[in-house]
Amino acid sequence: MATNFNCIIMGAAGRDFHDFQTFFRMNTQFRVRAFTATQIPFIERRSFPHSMAGSGYDGDIPIFPESDLPDLIDRFQVDFVFLSYSDLSHVDVMHKASLVQSCGASFALLGPRHTQLDSSKPVVSVTAVRTGAGKSPLTQHLADCLTESGHRVGIIRHPMPYGDLDRQQVQRFATTQDLERFECSVEEREEYKPYLERGLVIFAGVDYRSILHQAEAESDVILWDGGNNDASFFHPGFSIVVADALRPGHEVEYYPGETNLRSADVVVINKVAQARTDEVWLIRQHVDRLNPRCEIIEANLEISVDDPKSIVGRSVLVVEDGPTLTHGGMSYGAGMLAAQQSGVSELIDPRATAIGTIAETFKEYTHLGRVLPALGYSSRQRDELTQTINASDADVVIDASPAGLDSFLELNIPVIRVQYRFRQATGTPIEELVEQFLSSDS
Repeated sequence: MATNFNCIIMGAAGRDFHDFQTFFRMNTQFRVRAFTATQIPFIERRSFPHSMAGSGYDGDIPIFPESDLPDLIDRFQVDFVFLSYSDLSHVDVMHKASLVQSCGASFALLGPRHTQLDSSKPVVSVTAVRTGAGKSPLTQHLADCLTESGHRVGIIRHPMPYGDLDRQQVQRFATTQDLERFECSVEEREEYKPYLERGLVIFAGVDYRSILHQAEAESDVILWDGGNNDASFFHPGFSIVVADALRPGHEVEYYPGETNLRSADVVVINKVAQARTDEVWLIRQHVDRLNPRCEIIEANLEISVDDPKSIVGRSVLVVEDGPTLTHGGMSYGAGMLAAQQSGVSELIDPRATAIGTIAETFKEYTHLGRVLPALGYSSRQRDELTQTINASDADVVIDASPAGLDSFLELNIPVIRVQYRFRQATGTPIEELVEQFLSSDS
C-alpha cells in the first residue's frame, strides 16, 4: 500500500481551501495534486498559491473545472477524491462518488473533527439546511442584540474568495471603502454590506486560523455566519440551524444541511407565514426524528420597501439575491414578494434583455422566470448585469440584493431597495437562548 496518497479536492472556492489548510497542509501522507471548481463562475482560472500551500509543495496547486475530474484522476494517478463543498442533494453526492469510483479512486468526506478550529472565545454558529433559508438576517439580528447588551462581537463569514487568493488571506471589513479595497464581487457585497450599515466589523478570507486569531483579539464572542448550507469552520458552543418552510423536506435531502440539522442546539423554521401548515409540520417531524433534543423556533423574514408608493402601478424589474436563485434553487425572493404586495402594473421579463453570462445563467437554471439574479462574480459580469438592467425599459428596479446595486453599478433606471429582517414568531427569544449559553460558558 502507498504511504503517500495522491489526492484531488473537489470544491467551490471556500470549504475546499479550508479543508486543505486544516487537514492536508501538514499531513505528509496525503498530497493534493489539484483542486476542482464548480458552482461559481470563473474560479477555475486560478491556482492555490504556494504561499499558503506550505513547505511540502514546490509551487502553486492548480485548479481545474470539475468537468475535468475523470481525466485528472488518470493524469495524477489519484488515490482519493475529497468532496469539499456544500448545497448538494444526497443523490448528487452519490452520483459524484460513483463517478470517482468508476475511475478507480476512493471517494471521501472530511468531518468536523478534522476540519473545525477551536476558539479561545465562545462560538455561536448560524448555519442552514439550504442556501437562501435566511441565515444572514438571523445572524445580523443576533449581532445587533449582542452588541446592544455590551458584547464585543467578532462576526466571521463563510469564505467567498473569488479573486486574488494571496490578497484575500485575511480580510477585515469595517467600512464600505473596504469593499472597494478588496475589489468585492456583488455576492461578497450582499453578505458584508448589511453588517457595515449597522456599524459592525466582519471578517472573511482564506486562512481561517489567522482570521479567527484576529477576530478573537477584538472580541469576547465569535459569531459564525455560514454560507450555503455548509458546516461551521469553528467548533460551536451553541449551534443555530435555519430550515426553510418553503422547501419542506430539503432539511433531510441535502449535504451537509442534514449534518447541521442533526447537531443543532436550535432549529429555526423560517418563512412560516408564507408556508402551509402541513409544510411546517413536516419539517417539525423531521427535526423531532433526527434531533429530538434541540429546541424548535418559528420565524419570518419581514420585508420592507424604501418607498412603496413609488412602485404602485409601475412596470418593474425585480432583482433578487443571486445564489438563492441559482444553486439555491428558489424561483423568487423578497423582491418578488414586495412587487406582488405593492400592486405593480407589470413584471418585466429580464430574459428579453439578458446578455452574455447573464443569458447563459437563464439557460442553465431553467426554473428562473421574471426575476433577475444579481450576478457579479467578475467586472465583466457586473457590466453584463448593468446592461441587462438598463436595457429592460422598466419604470423602476426593485432591488432585493443586500448589496444595494445602485451604490456601485451605473444604472439609468430609478432603484427602490427591498430589505428583510428576522422576526421571531414562536419560542423563547433566540437572543435569550444565546445569552443563556454565554452565561453558562463564562
